[in-house]
Amino acid sequence: MEQDVKYLKFKTYLNAYCPHCHESFNFERKELKQVIFNAKFKGEDIDVKLSPYLDVFESETTVPIEEGEVLEDLICPHCKASLLDKNVHCTECGSPAGEVIISALSKLIPFYICLKKGCVWHGLSKADERRIKLKIPRQIMPEQDQTLRIQNHQEVPYGFTTELASLEAGRCLQCKKPLCVLGCPVNVDIPGFIKLMREDDFDGAAKKIKESNVLPAICGRVCPQESQCENKCVLGFKEKPVAIGRLERFVADFERKMELVKLPVIKNKVNKRIAVVGSGPGGLTVAADMALRGYSVTVYEALHELGGVLTYGIPEFRLPKSIVQFEINYLKELGVRFEINHVIGTLLTIEELLQNFHAIYVGVGAGLPQFMNIGGESLGNVFSSNEYLTRMNLMKAYRFPEYDTPMPRGNKVVVVGGGNVAMDCARTAIRTGSNEVYIVYRRSRQELPARSEEVHHAEEEGIKFRLLTNPIKYLGTDYNTVKGVECIRMELGEPDDSGRRRPVPVQDSNYVIDCDLAVVAIGTSPNPILFNTTPNLKRNKWGYIEVNEETMETSIPNVYAGGDIVTGSATVILAMGAGRVAANAMHQRLSAS
Repeated sequence: MEQDVKYLKFKTYLNAYCPHCHESFNFERKELKQVIFNAKFKGEDIDVKLSPYLDVFESETTVPIEEGEVLEDLICPHCKASLLDKNVHCTECGSPAGEVIISALSKLIPFYICLKKGCVWHGLSKADERRIKLKIPRQIMPEQDQTLRIQNHQEVPYGFTTELASLEAGRCLQCKKPLCVLGCPVNVDIPGFIKLMREDDFDGAAKKIKESNVLPAICGRVCPQESQCENKCVLGFKEKPVAIGRLERFVADFERKMELVKLPVIKNKVNKRIAVVGSGPGGLTVAADMALRGYSVTVYEALHELGGVLTYGIPEFRLPKSIVQFEINYLKELGVRFEINHVIGTLLTIEELLQNFHAIYVGVGAGLPQFMNIGGESLGNVFSSNEYLTRMNLMKAYRFPEYDTPMPRGNKVVVVGGGNVAMDCARTAIRTGSNEVYIVYRRSRQELPARSEEVHHAEEEGIKFRLLTNPIKYLGTDYNTVKGVECIRMELGEPDDSGRRRPVPVQDSNYVIDCDLAVVAIGTSPNPILFNTTPNLKRNKWGYIEVNEETMETSIPNVYAGGDIVTGSATVILAMGAGRVAANAMHQRLSAS
């Protein structure tokens, strides 16, 4: 019978030797690597092929062996000596154990194989086990070919297979003091869900994450784990850290695709109403947390589709909209009510909402585009990133004429900025048929604020980077459309308030980049609509809402806020963390009243 793929659990193949003749048990056939022994079973001589990691005796045999049956002996195929150690028995099932010697990190270590089919005990000390696991490399996630993916808008990474996910989960050291949890803004029990993965309980792992994070399929795709949970991973001090985000994505996708999502039973209904303004990640978190506590929740969304930045901002090839819709449908089934086309500040005011709701959460994001205020910004085909991505993602312009919105298209495209939004704009442009797409950023590569994964994908897709370059003027045609960007070269000077070296213009270094479409992706500001009718909502000098950081409550009692409208442009998971804090404070306040 063919070797079941689940036994290739670890990609680092151990060399196993006989403790008597010291010959190796390993053999290779094409790309299949196994460890082969002779054995006795029910009085017959048989061959046994185990996984290269020796983690479980349940592989190919010349005689069929049922789950739970036990070999009588394990024999070296070279010297024919018995490998059975009569002084050692499996500490889990009590079955006999065979001893081999393995080499790991230049050390020879005794390794015991339980002779019961299906048992995973191996008798290694925790210290030895940990040293071996350090050798398992971080698994690479399969993805679309770089030359093919620029011709479609499908998701680029395919996600882990079951085998790759099991391999990666096996790298986790299961630390007693998991620093990775401290790096997560919503404090997901990371070792807990990975432990369940190692036990092949992927459904349980997904539900363990959902105890803290209601949007794991989304966070697993778009959150900057490399600067949060993975940045704290102890394994990362010597090797690459555990791919926590990719494991989170895997179990969330597994739960959804296998139709294992279950609605929790809400036992206690609370006769109090919560209003959530904005259906982005922070708003959805508050809605879920409060609905699960039994509150009646209504979410108001200004646009005609739900999801906020998850829908209008992040492209399909990074976050499929079907996943966002699935998560929103889950909240609807929890009883959350959604009202679209409701612009709070005009259709309804915060004051009017307070007359009908016991508490309000404001998560409207920072939707006002920023420009550089340089010449030519009013020319045709100069877009803000907000408009460009909203047209492409929310209005489905890339599927015109199936959808009504025409697609902004240019043969040569310049995107100004170096963050994730700039990468999204550039990678979207290359998929619309543009021949040349440039990222223009005033600092060096080291200061690029975009995720390294997004920069890597952009470079693979042919995006050209013009670093240490700053636009100073847009040039127009006789028809008032953009035809080029005049830029000046920069050099790095002393650090500024952000700690990054300040870019300084290089005199007489001006040059022009030809383009027929430009996108400005340099950040956003708070939209004034909400504040026009809520003048008593206290804001800071940058125009963002001021809150009590321990509760996220604003200057108006029972009105809470979080996400980009408080912090400025940040990440999905930080917005969710703010929503979690606000929901907890909201519940505590309302429970006491």
